[in-house]
Amino acid sequence: MQFLTQIKPNFQPKNLAVKLSSKGEQSVVKGHPWVFSNSIIKINDDAKTGDLAIIFSKNKNKVIGIGLYDANSPIRIKIIHNAQTKAIVNAEFFQHKIEAAYQKRQELLKTKTNSYRLLFGENDGFPGLIADVYDKVLVVKLYSEIWLPYLQWILESLQIISKSETIVLRLSRQLENSKHHSFTDGEVVYGILKNEVVEFIEHGVRFSANVLKGHKTGYFLDHRANRKRVGELSKGKTVLDVFSYAGGFSVHALANGAAEVTSLDISKQALDVARENGKLNAYSGIHKTISGDAFQEMENLIKHKKTFDVVVIDPPSFAKQQSEIELAKKKYKQLAELGEKLTAKKGLLVLASCSSRVTAQSFFDLNQNALNAQGRLYGTVLKTKHDIDHPVTFPEGAYLKCAYYRFLE
Repeated sequence: MQFLTQIKPNFQPKNLAVKLSSKGEQSVVKGHPWVFSNSIIKINDDAKTGDLAIIFSKNKNKVIGIGLYDANSPIRIKIIHNAQTKAIVNAEFFQHKIEAAYQKRQELLKTKTNSYRLLFGENDGFPGLIADVYDKVLVVKLYSEIWLPYLQWILESLQIISKSETIVLRLSRQLENSKHHSFTDGEVVYGILKNEVVEFIEHGVRFSANVLKGHKTGYFLDHRANRKRVGELSKGKTVLDVFSYAGGFSVHALANGAAEVTSLDISKQALDVARENGKLNAYSGIHKTISGDAFQEMENLIKHKKTFDVVVIDPPSFAKQQSEIELAKKKYKQLAELGEKLTAKKGLLVLASCSSRVTAQSFFDLNQNALNAQGRLYGTVLKTKHDIDHPVTFPEGAYLKCAYYRFLE
């Protein structure tokens, strides 16, 4: 397999012998993928990022986990193997993990869909690494230097298992500034990329992703099932898609026969993409766009007594850190209140959150309290979480939640 770029690491990882505090040990035994620096009580002095951390139990000197050492993060060891079974970390080790992840996605791949998340970070045993497939293009996003020594093995297995013809490497800001590699963000490391905008299909609806310059890997695949559902509920309806980004909900609604769809986003560039995505599909409805701050523009629509049969509000994460949780909750409450005013009689309001620090229960309770206070009769139709290609294997891995509220008057 011929890579366009030299993938070989600039150092050979070594094995580290690690002992943890009782609390840290307990966490690893229970299958949590993070070991914080304050849990480590014994480790080699010359530990380097990317080294293999072999974690031994304090009493029995038995291996309880294998992780990758990260000198640049408070999460000092990221677990890649829970030692209930023996493992040698080599090309076959990563290939088996990727094959297992691919098998979990089989149900989705039987639908009219050729875009999916093949590796979902820690949840698939690859902390700090994401792999998304858009038709024949595989986009791998790295968030940590820990993967540099193992990258060739991983990319080879990903290419073989996904049958991708092209691999694009995306880097987090931290990785872009790293001096331990020679990659650039958006580099094509395998095959040929004919166009940076790649077309793909999601439940029969056509979309595109800019795999070189788009957010994350170019598109947000996580809401796929919700977009399909909203599309099916939008036939003949007027729809407002708030924080629309590249028009995921909007395009599904148009493709499913919505009479009129309004995409609202602060980014004019994102709205251009939403319009283009719409045009990839046959539709007869009207597609309008509003560029501006979502909160202000929703207030303007309310002032003009505008309502919609279906209102979808899917904001970006409001709580990137612990200190922002309370402000995030206030914003979610505000969005539920604005959404209620914009939802027509007997209309549907869809509220979503991708803030992992705001739990699903907390988010659903916030919505319920905000809607109850409006004094309008409604029923909760459905609550959803992650799609099949975003499995959750530890509490912090859960971030997506969405609720559908039908007004009865």
